[in-house]
Amino acid sequence: MKGSDSTLIAGAAQLGIELSDSQAAQLIRLLDELDDWNQRMNLTAIRERGAQITKHLLDSLSVQPFLQGERVLDVGTGAGFPGLPLAVVNPQLRFTLLDSTAKKLKFIEHVVGTLSLPNVQTVHTRAENFRPAQRFDIVLSRAVGPLEQFVKWAGHLTVGGGRLLAMKGRDPAAEVAKLPSGWKLAAVHRLNVPALDEERHLVEICRSHDRP
Repeated sequence: MKGSDSTLIAGAAQLGIELSDSQAAQLIRLLDELDDWNQRMNLTAIRERGAQITKHLLDSLSVQPFLQGERVLDVGTGAGFPGLPLAVVNPQLRFTLLDSTAKKLKFIEHVVGTLSLPNVQTVHTRAENFRPAQRFDIVLSRAVGPLEQFVKWAGHLTVGGGRLLAMKGRDPAAEVAKLPSGWKLAAVHRLNVPALDEERHLVEICRSHDRP
């Protein structure tokens, strides 16, 4: 087993995720493809492998305990984080990765083919313009603007009883206070990402009439 594979497997174990050797290999291959495409287009500023494992892979996998249902939407997915790592470890779930930048989705579609991920599809649009045939159990975002805007853009995409999950750095208490009418805070979860010396929080938002 390569050093990067063992580092990833150990980090995932700290998050309560038991990666198989094949899943670890898929996730490292994702980073290899990211490095290759980064030479032609700027997909990420994180180039060092250890930082990629921590800030791309483990950071993405840290929200694993909070997924529910069968359908997950990753809004503003960028280069595919957190959607692609979560899709690798959850083959039973269906993931839709949405972004308004076509070149990033081309990379994701390449990775989907390379890693054989039949549970991933891409959508090229903005969340506020997306009208899917079926709504989602989880709508997830990583660093996509203030919570108020996230809810306004993506709230219509959740099923009844569904959740909006916003990945944040510091605890965004001021943003929570500005949630739009009809929505409420279900919980703020402190995320402990292995080897990351930065704050991470996950904000869980639901409709006002839903149970937290």
